[in-house]
Amino acid sequence: MFKKILHQLLILSCLALMAPWAIAQAWPSKPIRIVLQFPPGGSTDAVARILAQSMTASLGQPVLVENRPGADGAIAGEFVARAEPDGYTFFLASNTPMMQVPLLKKNPPYDAVKSFTPVSLVGRYIYVLVTSPAMPAQNVTELLNYSRANPGKVNYGSYSGVTQLMHTRMKLDAKVDMNLINYKGEAPAITDILGGHVQLTFATPISTMQHIKEGKLKAMAMLLPSRYSQLPNVPTAQEAGLPVLPAATWAALFGPAKLPTEITLRMNKELNAAMAKPEIRDRIDKLGFDLGGSTPAELGAFVQDQLGAWGKAFAEAGLKPE
Repeated sequence: MFKKILHQLLILSCLALMAPWAIAQAWPSKPIRIVLQFPPGGSTDAVARILAQSMTASLGQPVLVENRPGADGAIAGEFVARAEPDGYTFFLASNTPMMQVPLLKKNPPYDAVKSFTPVSLVGRYIYVLVTSPAMPAQNVTELLNYSRANPGKVNYGSYSGVTQLMHTRMKLDAKVDMNLINYKGEAPAITDILGGHVQLTFATPISTMQHIKEGKLKAMAMLLPSRYSQLPNVPTAQEAGLPVLPAATWAALFGPAKLPTEITLRMNKELNAAMAKPEIRDRIDKLGFDLGGSTPAELGAFVQDQLGAWGKAFAEAGLKPE
């Protein structure tokens, strides 16, 4: 009887060890969803849909983009962190839910390291400071002077860790008093600038380029170390006299914690293959997003490094957990 029980336990142990392998071998057998923290219409949404379309063809299953905006990305992040690690739910996250939420919330709903499986870095954002044409300022110096002369009358749109940090640094370093207006995403913030409800924000080229060309928005500065080829006449933040952002602005793909290694590596392979296609790179480059992949291990190390950089940046700006 003892030998029979021991034999059954050995069989069960082998089956348990084989279960992740079997799941990985059958994966994917149904649609995969990539969850975003932003509403439709912004740069991350556009990048996700272009990459999802390419991976749909290579994986043989639909790769769907699901928008879950709000709470600085915490809604989307918590949803993925709680999802089954079966390879059918991923999080295309910016630095906001992975840095701002864990570092600036007293009781964050997830841990940036322990709650997720790193898959691949996707790239880095390009930001431009834009203002309404109704603003009398023609450059950053005039913008800051106008804000000082009209304390509390200038509305600043914020929808991410980058925009919040830049607002705080401008208030502290440039000594300006601007009202912070929070949004769930980039697109609604731009809509309100066009409508005259908000005067300025930092945004990506996909949401602003056409409006800049048509004169509906004024470009004041780029958050880049060198000038942006698509807007060569717009100075960098350093040239314009703005505070320089000390941490990177990025997007990356994560799965829930304990995602099987085989699935992680396959998803990494398919994503990086999509990003390497010239036609994909050309389309995304025009959106003002700098594609750049990684291995899962490289992304894991990058997240750890960025937690330190963003923690320091928030501390220097006087931002504390709330």
